Parts: sequence; structure tokens; C-alpha cells
Amino acid sequence: MKAKYDVIVVGAGHAGCEAAAAAANMGSRTLLITMDMTKYAQMSCNPAMGGIAKGQIVREIDAIGGYSGLVTDKSMIQFRMLNRSKGPAMWSPRAQCDRFLFTLEWRKALEGIDNLEFWQDKVNRLLINGGKVNGVETEMGMSFLAKKVILTAGTFINGLMHVGKVKMKGGRMGESPSSGISEQLAEHGFEVGRMKTGTPARLDGRSIDFDKLVEQPGDMELRKFSYLDYELDYSDHRSCYIAYTNLTVHEELEKGFVDSPMFDGTIQSIGPRYCPSIEDKIVTFSDKEQHQLFLEPEGLNTIEYYINGFSSSLAWDVQYNAMLQIKGLENVKVFRPGYAIEYDYYPPTQLYHTLETKSLENLYFAGQINGTTGYEEAGAQGLMAGINASLKINGDQEFVLGRDQAYIGVLIDDLVTKGVDEPYRMFTSRAEYRILLRQDNADERLTELSAKIGMAKQDRVDLLLSKREFINSFIDFMRKESIAPVDINGFLERAGTSALKQKVKLIEIARRPQVRLTELIEEVSGLKKIYIACGRRAGEILEAVEISIKYEGYITREKLMADKIRRLEKIKLDENFDYERLKSISTEARQKLSRLKPKTIGQASRISGVSPSDISVLLIYMGR
Repeated sequence: MKAKYDVIVVGAGHAGCEAAAAAANMGSRTLLITMDMTKYAQMSCNPAMGGIAKGQIVREIDAIGGYSGLVTDKSMIQFRMLNRSKGPAMWSPRAQCDRFLFTLEWRKALEGIDNLEFWQDKVNRLLINGGKVNGVETEMGMSFLAKKVILTAGTFINGLMHVGKVKMKGGRMGESPSSGISEQLAEHGFEVGRMKTGTPARLDGRSIDFDKLVEQPGDMELRKFSYLDYELDYSDHRSCYIAYTNLTVHEELEKGFVDSPMFDGTIQSIGPRYCPSIEDKIVTFSDKEQHQLFLEPEGLNTIEYYINGFSSSLAWDVQYNAMLQIKGLENVKVFRPGYAIEYDYYPPTQLYHTLETKSLENLYFAGQINGTTGYEEAGAQGLMAGINASLKINGDQEFVLGRDQAYIGVLIDDLVTKGVDEPYRMFTSRAEYRILLRQDNADERLTELSAKIGMAKQDRVDLLLSKREFINSFIDFMRKESIAPVDINGFLERAGTSALKQKVKLIEIARRPQVRLTELIEEVSGLKKIYIACGRRAGEILEAVEISIKYEGYITREKLMADKIRRLEKIKLDENFDYERLKSISTEARQKLSRLKPKTIGQASRISGVSPSDISVLLIYMGR
């Protein structure tokens, strides 16, 4: 007898955990299969969540009803809001986490979800019949049937690790790879490629001289990733530390280049440009005398440290001798060396925006197998795959986010429309509408959309509505209330802005760049009263009010731009249209449009090699 499920998720990394949670919470009977049930959402690389653009993604996952933000909050040992010196479109939250607690909190969360079951095993084959996937077969010979299968195996598919001349099969140090699936998919016409990533050595904190390093403490202000209203236990903080390489370090590393798999042709796959190995750095930036490194604690109850910025595939002794030349690491002890890992990925242009594959119905891909890098990008894909798999089972409309709605929308559209030629990492620069896609307003953008499909629960919606009421109360009060020069000029002088000569509305004072609302509320009792009523969320709500007031013109202009572009997204293209008939568009455009089969004019316009003149021809052909 074969067990039957609605959704089977293969792999329990960040993508797999979010996919399984989403599918189960959407009402689908779900099975999560993983090789090791003690390593849910394992932080294989650095023990941190968020960062530039990635922090926005974590907040979007939370606003939709995913778990990454909640788990991060519960395992956080340091918080920093990056880019505070820039405008709010660039602010990005980042948390240092206890790596072990992070995994434990994910397990607690998953085991608390109805409809979700677990099986520890390795999946070797997909069950395919008539162009449709209907289950999986495991190494133990078990067969599980399902209406949908979500593949999130990350670096484990034909994973191969490198430390100098030493090669080891595996998806992570000490863990075996998964094989058989790529070969099977290739037989069904899938394009399969190879990518590379890497991780640094792990250090014994007892052997590090922290007095020689630059301490990097977290922010004093208490912040959360989740929009849910709860107390955050942030009593036990940990600092990170900054170190630097030097020319002697570089010389030691160069001694190992002759045996480096990066340079002797052993590794031919593509690595991440924005997170290069230390050997890549000193070759690419040969004019630089030093590179910055970050020593990050792995947890509250361990002496293990991660040396961020020093990933390497060089021989173990070369890595070690180079580290001994770093100030503060002269006596360092190492738990395990850095290594590079090659793995199979499937170019994501083979997917629909729902993350279902075009070649095989009922099969979804999420995470690093789509050519991405990073926990946050993986989690976002898993969330969307889990949601869309469940929606399709019920015959409901797909859930696809636009580029003006979420960084998640930008991520998936980039993958599906443009493809990847290196591991994809999200940056704020990839989004056309950064002012709209801020970290503070992810709930306002996404929670109601998620609630409509049954994902976000009523408590989230209630919190959103309450937040809006408070925001409107602040703004309405300031628009109606006037203030006299005698009551405010002293404050304005202290703030470094010009004094009033006559009464003005409070909102005009709030618009001044020198004026902070956190200070203004202390001068106006009516504002202070609303602030106190906001409770624990007062700081976040006041920040949203200030952004809304000070950046109103920019926000309005960007919304108008987004509305104009969105019209192109409404012009549908026939998936079976024969582009070869249109001889007035370029050969490259005809080939790419035929292969990628865009659903809308907007999507077609973002395909590399399709020019504005090609789009004009399409619009003319369609009578537009």
C-alpha cells in the first residue's frame, strides 16, 4: 500500500520548511521528506538572516504568513538595521542568530502544524506518468503518492565538495549527496547545470584575541522581523568582530593556488560573484592590500565562530597558515576548514511564475536548485511554491506577486523571465520600485492579499487594520492641528531648523527633514497620547507615519510609474503563439520568445535580447 498525500516536499532546508508549512497551512495534507530531521533549515553558511534586500524578503515572508521572521526573532542574538544613513527604501534589517536554536525553533514550528507529516529518508526518483509527477520513491524503497511534489534539495543534488586536491561527495560537510533525480529529469528534457558555492572555516573562539579586533555590537533599539505583536526576549546579545587580511595573508594563500580546484580546472561551475572566495578576491582585486572579515558567533552556548569573508576551497594547511597571519588570529584553532561545493541546478526559465515546471505537470522547484543563493531567497521560493501547489489542487487562481508588490515578485520574475548565469542574490538595485517595497510596509502590501487566499490568518489582518488606524490617527491629527510660534520655536531652534512667524499645521513641521517625530511627540500632548495608545508597536507605527509624510511625493510618483508599467502586465500573450511568423522582430527575440513563452507583454519586455522595438511590433500586431 502506498501512502497518499496532497503535497510532498523533498528537502527541509529553508525552501523546504517554508514550502511544507505553507502547503499544510493552506489545508493540504503534506509530507516533508528529509535526510536528517535534526537539521531543519540548517544555517549551512553564516548564522544570520536578513541584510541588504534580504531583510525585506524576510519581512515579506512574515507578512504573507511564513515562518522565517518568527523563527529569526526567537533565535536572535544580535540585530542591526543596515543603511540607516540612507533613505528608508534602503533600510534593511539583519539578525545574527543562534544557529542551533534557529533549527530547534523551526522544528517546533513545523511539528505544531496540522496536516504536516514527516519522513526521514533520501528521495532517489520521482514517480512520473503521462507527463505528470504523482509521487516519489526513496532510498529505503518506499513509494509515496501525491498530487503535487515540491523539490527543494538545495546543494545536495549530486553535491561534490572540494578542499584543495581532496574531493568528497556530499551536500554539506559530513552529509551524503542525493543522486538519481537530475539524471531522471534530464531524460525528460530538463536542462541541468552546475553551480558552486562555498563556506569558510569554523574557528575556536577560545583561541581568538578579540582585543585586537574591532567590536561590532548590535543596535540598542529593540526590533523584530515579524509583524505579530509579542514581546521579544533580547536580553542576551552577542557582538560580531571585524578583522582584516593583509599582504602576508595574501602571499600565504597564493602558495596554494597551484593545487587550487578553482584555478587548475577541477571546478568549472559558476560561483557567486557577490560572495566570492578569498582566493577569488585577491586575484580579482589584486590592487587591494586588505579585505574586511567578520567573525560571527554561531550561538549563545558555543565557542564556535564563523569567519565571514574567508570562504575557500584551498588546501587545509594553506587556509590555516594564512589565518595565522591575521591580526587577532595568531594562535587560532580551527574546527573545520572551508570548502567549495558544486551541485546541480535547473535553469529557472523552465518554470512558470508559480514555480511549477513547464515540462512536467505537478512538479515545483524552489531554492538553490533554481540557481539562487541565500536562505532568504530560498525561503521565499518555498513559501510561494507551497501556496501555489495547494491553490492548484483546489482549482483556485494562482498567487503571483508583481514587481511593484514585493521583492519576492522581483526575485521570481527575474528567475523565470531572465534566467541566471551565476548564483542569484537579491539586491535593492534589482527592484524598480524600491520606495514602494520598503521593509516597514511589507504587511500593508501583502497581508490582505495573503488573507484572501487563506494563508494569512485573521490575527495578522486585525493587527494590520489596527496599525492603519493608528497611522491615520497621527496624520489626521497633524493635518487638522495648528501650532503657534510661541509653542514650537524653541524646539525648532534645537532641531536646527527655521523658526515660525505664524501658526502652521503640525504636518508642515513634520515634513521638515531636521524634525524627528520621536522628538516632536514630546512637544505635542495630542501626538503623545496617540503614541502611548499604540502600545508595543508604537515605534514601528511612528516610523511608518514619518516615512509616509516625509516621502509622500516620491511614493506617489513611484506609484504612478508602477501603474503605467502594470498596464503592460495586463496585456496577455497566447502561450502557443508562433513568434516565428513575426519577421519584423529580431531573430534573437523570436528565439527567446518562442522558448520562454511569456504570459504578458510586460514579462516579454524583461527578457534579455527582446528590445523595445520588438515590443512595439508585438503591440502593433495585437492592435495596441
